[in-house]
Amino acid sequence: MARRTKEEAQQTREKLIDAAEIVFHRTGVAQASLNEIAQEANLTRGAFYWHFKNKQDIFKAMLDRQSVQLGQLDPTLDELGDADPLARLRASILFVVREIERDPSRRRVYEIVFQKCEMTAQNEPIGTLLRNNVLIGSERMHAAFTSAIRQNYMPKNLDIDSAITHLHVQVTGVVYLWLLLPGTFDLQSQATRLVDLFFSQLPEHFLSGEV
Repeated sequence: MARRTKEEAQQTREKLIDAAEIVFHRTGVAQASLNEIAQEANLTRGAFYWHFKNKQDIFKAMLDRQSVQLGQLDPTLDELGDADPLARLRASILFVVREIERDPSRRRVYEIVFQKCEMTAQNEPIGTLLRNNVLIGSERMHAAFTSAIRQNYMPKNLDIDSAITHLHVQVTGVVYLWLLLPGTFDLQSQATRLVDLFFSQLPEHFLSGEV
């Protein structure tokens, strides 16, 4: 009985996250209300508060669910093993891009982040959350570049901070443009070209001048 209750609670939590995703996408995060989310899930406001403290809490849960799912699905960790860490980084980035293009829910979440998440004073906690997520991504990139230098795949004077900034701009930019102008170009092929161009230029254009 306890196991069933736990499973039912998890199902209710997932229904609320599904509903929040739909409501955030439909109305924008700032305009979304907890009542709307509960109604979309066919649940009570009390059920919402049993699982989440507020709008920011369920927004974070929505992002966390995407991250966990992508991590579980990403085949690059097993397929590439101990390969060049930048090859693994490249494969992981392109896997996420492919999932955005393939999966309607993932695409919807990215549309919420890029198009429906107003940076108002009311939404500042969510803005902080998004900035923290970018910093986490930067830390992972930094670890990959550092490992590549240590294993002699990249020169020791690689300007890691500059490389991270450019990689963020290229990947975020092509995804944002594709979401803004759907159907105007193939996301996977264009992202692959941009990412491959970036990595091919790393040893030549992203050096700090210090050896």
